[in-house]
Amino acid sequence: MQLRASAAVLLFVGLCLNLSGCGSSYSKPGTPNPPPPPPPPGTTDVLTYHNDNGRTGQNLTETTLTTSNVNSAKFAKLAFYQTDGLVDAEPLYVANQSIPGNGTHNVLIVASEHDTVDAFDADSGTILWQTSMLKSGETTSDNRSCGQVSPEIGVTATPVIDRTRGANGVVYVVAMSKNGTTYHQRLHALDLALGTELLAGPVDISATYPSNGGNVVFDPKQYKERVGLLLMNGVVYTGWASHCDIQPYTGWIMGYSASTLAQTTVLNVTPNGNEGAIWMSGAGLAADTSGNIYFLDANGDFDTTMNSNGFPANGDYGNAFMKLSTTGNQLAVADYFEMANEASENASDADLGSGGAMVLPDLNDGTGHTMHLAVGAGKDSNLYVVNRDSMGKFTSGSNKIYQQLSGKLPGGVWAMPAYFNHTVYYGSVGSPIQAFAITNAKLATSATAHTANSFPYPGATPSISANGSSNGIVWAVENSNPAVLHAYDASTLNELYNSNQASASRDHFGAGNKFITPMIVNGRVFVGTPNGVAVFGLLP
Repeated sequence: MQLRASAAVLLFVGLCLNLSGCGSSYSKPGTPNPPPPPPPPGTTDVLTYHNDNGRTGQNLTETTLTTSNVNSAKFAKLAFYQTDGLVDAEPLYVANQSIPGNGTHNVLIVASEHDTVDAFDADSGTILWQTSMLKSGETTSDNRSCGQVSPEIGVTATPVIDRTRGANGVVYVVAMSKNGTTYHQRLHALDLALGTELLAGPVDISATYPSNGGNVVFDPKQYKERVGLLLMNGVVYTGWASHCDIQPYTGWIMGYSASTLAQTTVLNVTPNGNEGAIWMSGAGLAADTSGNIYFLDANGDFDTTMNSNGFPANGDYGNAFMKLSTTGNQLAVADYFEMANEASENASDADLGSGGAMVLPDLNDGTGHTMHLAVGAGKDSNLYVVNRDSMGKFTSGSNKIYQQLSGKLPGGVWAMPAYFNHTVYYGSVGSPIQAFAITNAKLATSATAHTANSFPYPGATPSISANGSSNGIVWAVENSNPAVLHAYDASTLNELYNSNQASASRDHFGAGNKFITPMIVNGRVFVGTPNGVAVFGLLP
């Protein structure tokens, strides 16, 4: 888990575009906004999408925000940090970062679709540095005749930060750009304190992969890097999505050395077929502590002819729940689950790949056995729980899976879940956030709690703040206009606060932004928007 306490790394593996005003701050209309009150000394980092490589979304070191003080009388929007473009990536946070010649700051890293990365002082909003990902003569990419990311494509995926690399730490960012009719996808390594390019970067992303007919070639204009970057064992992993299913495209995962930016490994999961993109509504590639990667593949060709080990003979895994090994930093398919009705799901675009995978902590099944599980869900409204040691593969006519909760996520999932205190939280489209308690390594077959309100498309990706196992709060953003930040008691899902409650639109922060994930750290809640980041916390 990439949450850092001041003295040591704490591993909690228990583990639309309306550019209208962003609402007022907490000051009265007509008066200048006072500076936000200072937070407690920063002790925790958020260095990767959804807090940790398991993508659990939980910060278990939050001592300021509690179920008693998160309410409209004590908690509010404190500030708004403007950016030059759409914020699709989750903001990241670094506590107590030394900036040469400029003291020590809590730093908020924000990437925009205008190909800009900003480092804000997280407490004051002052820009510490700002770096463009564009080379001379370049612009951001056009939207590639696809409205999924529009009007421009720059940095879409959540970056990842390595505080131990180099003199000051490194921010790894994938950015798309173009020069005339030539498109580029590049991996950048930015100095965390200065924003300067490191490691002789950036490097252009290119790849080939063997297929039965020769090689399949990565074309940068046909793809966007949508899923959050994964940093594991010195390698930065990226996964690639299409633009509105515009062909040709296939399913690429690539790894790059965190120390040199050299490409170390490439895998294609539909090399002899079509489609099979990796997008997961912006969720990050997930990983367990044994170095395995998990993701949900989108609709695409799946080979129903198996080899002797039960794997597709031609290596095509469209619409599968995937497990990749990384032995020797080389990607390979280690296991998978494919539903029996894959043909109809692929044909109707009812794919699994709209949701994100989450690795659960080790769980006891009540008979002394430790279970290693992961969960995932997509458009078909089913919640799939896989045994990471034996995921089920493919059997015609039946699903050989650890647990399947059919139809429990109405509207389908264009988001990812969160985990806290033996509970999994899901926010499907047009539905409430639901809590599924875990007993003896099995999810409850029906929700054990749910919110009173529902969430329009794309549903909600919850995040969790807690102090250990106490004061658990579920946070989620409603994609509406104005957007709404909600906070719920994690044990009951009773609402504690929402940003519509205060009078005079005090806590409004503008229009919603699909797939955005609230980030909670050190007494603050940060929410990406179409033109900046809204900052919430306790009133002075």
